[in-house]
Amino acid sequence: DVVQHTAPLNPGNSGGPLVDSRGLVLGINSAVIAWSQGVGFAVPAATARWVLSEILQHGRVRRVYLGIAAAQRPIPPETARALDLLNEGAVQVMGVEPGSPAARAGLREGGLIVEIAGRIINSVDDLHRALARAGARVGLGLVREGRRIDREISPTAAA
Repeated sequence: DVVQHTAPLNPGNSGGPLVDSRGLVLGINSAVIAWSQGVGFAVPAATARWVLSEILQHGRVRRVYLGIAAAQRPIPPETARALDLLNEGAVQVMGVEPGSPAARAGLREGGLIVEIAGRIINSVDDLHRALARAGARVGLGLVREGRRIDREISPTAAA
């Protein structure tokens, strides 16, 4: 979730606004790839607004915590067909912290998270976005050992 643009950026411009022709802020400039003919990236304005509100309200950005190490993985087409999944990818659970919300929900290493709160999960970014909107208890869809498993999880705000 970044805004890619070709507005001229120079070293030191990070943190400045990316504006449209009407002066509306679209994002906050964050990076440029110098050798790519001026391709730049900005954090979307909505993300910057959320981060600012978290800092003003809590003094820091609070994120929801599951207690897993995760990696993005493709879902084999035959698995997607067999389980009637619309996903092309999933989030593989690489580790589970003891006593965490994930451990209490029965997540185990190797499982693939394919859905949370009714939203398809193809990547770790999808998981972060879905968790940011999640309530106190959410449904979670997993693929483990070739079977679809549904669980409920209670994500908590990280300390």
